[in-house]
Formats: sequence, C-alpha cells, structure tokens
Amino acid sequence: MRNTRSLLGVLVGLIAAVGLAGCSQGAPAGGAASSAAPSAASAAPSPTASAPERFASGEVRIALVRQLSSGDYFEQWLAGAEAEAKAIGVRLEVSSADGNNDKQALNLEQAVNTKVDAIIVDHGFADTVQPAIKKAVEAGIPLVAFDVDPGTPEAVVLGQDDHRIAAKALEVLKADTGGTGEVIYVYVAGFAPLDRRNEVWEQFKKDNPGIKQVAQIGVVNSSTASAVADQAKAALQANPNVKAIFAPYDEFAKGAVLAVKELGLQDRVKVYGADISTADIAVMTEPNSPWVATAATDPSNVGRVAVRAAALLVAGEPVDKTLNVPPALITQQRLRDGGITNMERLVAAIPELTTPDVARVPWAPAS
Repeated sequence: MRNTRSLLGVLVGLIAAVGLAGCSQGAPAGGAASSAAPSAASAAPSPTASAPERFASGEVRIALVRQLSSGDYFEQWLAGAEAEAKAIGVRLEVSSADGNNDKQALNLEQAVNTKVDAIIVDHGFADTVQPAIKKAVEAGIPLVAFDVDPGTPEAVVLGQDDHRIAAKALEVLKADTGGTGEVIYVYVAGFAPLDRRNEVWEQFKKDNPGIKQVAQIGVVNSSTASAVADQAKAALQANPNVKAIFAPYDEFAKGAVLAVKELGLQDRVKVYGADISTADIAVMTEPNSPWVATAATDPSNVGRVAVRAAALLVAGEPVDKTLNVPPALITQQRLRDGGITNMERLVAAIPELTTPDVARVPWAPAS
C-alpha cells in the first residue's frame, strides 16, 4: 500500500485498518471485482490516499488518441476509459482517426502542441505514430501506448497478452478438430495485436502439421464484419472441406459467422475468435451459432487500466513499463450453461476479467 499524501489520508487509513482487522486482505479499489465476488466484501473499498491537488481540482488533461473507434470492442474500451477518468478526476480529451493513420499522427501532434499532461495512444501503425511519440517524450509528456509499438523505452506499454489470447483459442480449435483439417485464417498485418496473434498461429501450424491453412482473408475498415463476411463466403465456396475459421478479432469473427450462416454450414464449420462484447455474446449464444470459443479481456477494464496508468504517471507515481492485462477463455458452452447474456454477467462469472490492482490509483474511489 502506498504512503498517504496528507494527515487526513493517514487517519482514514488507520481507521479503515482497525475496522477491517478481522479480514485477511483489504479489497482493492475497483467495484467490478467486488460485485463479482459477493463473499469478499459487503463494504465497498475506499480510497487509501487523498487525491493530489491538481486531480482534486480537475485540472489534469489526458489526451486519448485513437486509431479506430467503430466496433463493439472499441466502444466498450472507450466507455471504461471515460468512466475511470471521471472517477479519478481527469479531463479525457478523445480523438479518433477512424482508421486514417495520417490523421492519427496529426491528432497526436496536436495533443503534444496543446501540452496535455499525459497521452494515451490507442492502437495505430508504428511508422506513423512513432515520430509524434518521440516529440511527446522530448516535451516531457508521459505516454501510455496500448496495442502499438511506441518505439521508445520512455513510454508505458499496455497490452492484453495477445500471445495467450491466440493460444487459448487455438487450444479449443485443436481439441475440436483433433489437430487435423482445413482452416481459413483471418488476418491483416500491421496491427500490433494481430501481428502478435499471428506469431502464435504460425507456430501453431508448425506444431500441428495436420492443420492446413487453405486461405487467408481479412480487411480492417469502418465495416470490417461485413467485408470479412464477403471474403469468408468466397473462401468457403472455394474450399468446401474447411472445418474451422480462426478469426482472432471479434469483428473478424462476426464476419466469419455471417458467412457460415448464409451458406448453411453451421453444423460443419466452426469459428474461433478473440475479444468479447455484449453483442459478441449474443452472436455466440444464438441457436446453432458456429462461434464456439473466444479468448479475451474485458475491453472496458483495459480502458480503465490505460487511464489509471496515465494518471499515475502525471502524479509522479511509479508505473511498470510493461503492463499486461491477462485474458480468459470464453466458450459458447460456458456462456449458455451460465445464462450469460451480457458483459456484466460475464465479469461476475469470470471475475479475473476485472484487474483493479493493475496500475492501481491510491486515491481512486470505488466504482
């Protein structure tokens, strides 16, 4: 536990310690974890320190510079980031490039020029964002990079452990296929999380020679799912013996599902994805859905972690240079058996999706 910043904070900490003397461990800040584990605490966790003056007065500005904003994952990520910013007491200034890399670089430079207190770079291509990231570092602006290579050791790198995400989904694919069969793969190079997941896929094929990749498809744009659906339909028609589609991004997976359903192949072709949202849960649990497994973090939680890390940097608190939010395996069967229909129920059923101790802010109230 960090030292408090004021006498009031010390007194609050001492009182809390006395009141919780019968508990083996105090609950961390972050209400989602508490609600997911009713036996852990009936009393909500409290801040363990007073907010620094600039945070208390609402003067701290954090720029969130996004490459993409469309899609369930990105919408939930933003919702979590905005909720955490409000809880901590910072102004979150959001820009989105809508997939335009040059626009993202300009947005990033604008954030540097307006002298924000910290910057979060959400996705992006390294070649276009790294020059502006360098300017931010030279200007002394703390920076958190999520799912993009910042090109500098000065930035905090936040990720979802994409290697584990791909590995968990592929374990189910291997079990379901017996390690043999034709597979369609959905991938677009240049996106850091997809590139990391691709590394696992390439190794998986070497370790499992019975798996044969017969087609690679993929596109990322403002209507990714529908574009991938068209590609997947063509690939399935050209390869009638396909047993599975590995689509390690939820918009890819939804497109693959559309293609499989349109061709009436639900009983023969299964989809293995990555990422999760309430909309994804609906797709996975609908009758006769071919999407049988995904591996994911809670995107809202990851957005919260990004904001917390940036706030800690502004406050001069120590932050690990590499932060990884661990993923969980989510199967269609588990969702159906648990009656899970939305993210709230999913987080309650899998509490490890909430990580309040990753980049914990000592003055943050329970949320």
